[in-house]
Amino acid sequence: MEKSGMFEELRTRLVNDLTANGRIRTPAVEEAFRTVPRHLFLPGIDAEAAYRDQSVPTKRIGDDLVSGASQPSVMALMLEQLELQPGQCVLEIGAGTGYNAGLLQRIVGDGGKVITIDIDDDIAAAAREHLVAAGLGHVKVVSSDGAFGYPDAEPFDRIILTVGAWDIAPAWREQLSPDGILVLPLSVGGVELSVAFGTVDNYLESRSVEFCSFMRLRGSLAAPRNAVRLGPDGGPSLEVENADNIDLEHTYDLLTGASSDRATWVRTTGEEVFGGLGLWLALHETGFGTLSVRGEFAKRGIVPDLFGFSSGARTTSTIGLVEDDSLALLVRGAGHSPGNRGEDRDGTFELIVRTHGTNSDAASRLVKAVRAWDTAGRPSAKDVRIRAHARDAASGPNDDGFVIEKPSSRLVFNWD
Repeated sequence: MEKSGMFEELRTRLVNDLTANGRIRTPAVEEAFRTVPRHLFLPGIDAEAAYRDQSVPTKRIGDDLVSGASQPSVMALMLEQLELQPGQCVLEIGAGTGYNAGLLQRIVGDGGKVITIDIDDDIAAAAREHLVAAGLGHVKVVSSDGAFGYPDAEPFDRIILTVGAWDIAPAWREQLSPDGILVLPLSVGGVELSVAFGTVDNYLESRSVEFCSFMRLRGSLAAPRNAVRLGPDGGPSLEVENADNIDLEHTYDLLTGASSDRATWVRTTGEEVFGGLGLWLALHETGFGTLSVRGEFAKRGIVPDLFGFSSGARTTSTIGLVEDDSLALLVRGAGHSPGNRGEDRDGTFELIVRTHGTNSDAASRLVKAVRAWDTAGRPSAKDVRIRAHARDAASGPNDDGFVIEKPSSRLVFNWD
């Protein structure tokens, strides 16, 4: 098979999969994915790898990954959240390879305009080259700090971030048209959510909320470090709201030391925990964190496999509360179906709180929080409503809820 035919076949297979699993939902997004060739934005990458539903790292600074091609299924999800229309003006923050900007331009068409920004000159230059190679050279690529948006072309009908943000920059609010939509990966107490915001009166209100995971925004709006490695190279990764407060050696000693278990008497599924309990804990408890480990370390059982989504033992992860003198982690109770990750035949398992360390306060709080989530009807992150106010804005009559203060924003969370 000629190379062009092979690329076409691989792209068709990827798009068919994204459509079948519901990530692509509209004809416009489907047409963009079928038309824009991802491999041209990943020169030197194997054809099969270019069209897998996986992210591809493209730049590191030291040990930190700072740029890459996002996972196609996540890109599709966010494009659907964006609700793009032909002829619109779009600002993208985080140019990466340029592929997402190419998809944006294809959807808005010749009558629309796409401006994509990246903080690194070399990334912006490469994105520009890739877009030209794909026949999409009319996308404007700018090298600057995305926290300031692009005032020369405001207002924008749509603004999208393809990097994780800790806060909502004032410039993004100011440069969004009154009926515009802002989509961004927003860090909330250690959980990252892809939120589509629309403008209501003088604040932003969520239209849809999904889970996601992105590299963090750099520059003037960079967040505190949120991920660290514990123990030897390749060991467990810990993600928390502010990792600068973590004593790495002591936390690793706790994790690998003695532990005790406590029942919650709550039976659930991996999907319910991943889709709802994590955000509930992040909003209700201090010290929320996610532990995960890959490769050979996963086989050692240091980190419990709470979610059970990965195949084999290549990746294991769990969530819990991280304190100075203790860890309280969620694990699966023993099931009645041998060899089935603690699940019973109906796919449920009991949540157990495993305590590492001598202080049981975190464990007690975690048990109570799990039971409170269960009593509340097991709310999902997709059901949460988020209002984002400017930090200095007055509170409104409907702003009762879980409040998180950011440097530029006040976020209010409510479940219907």
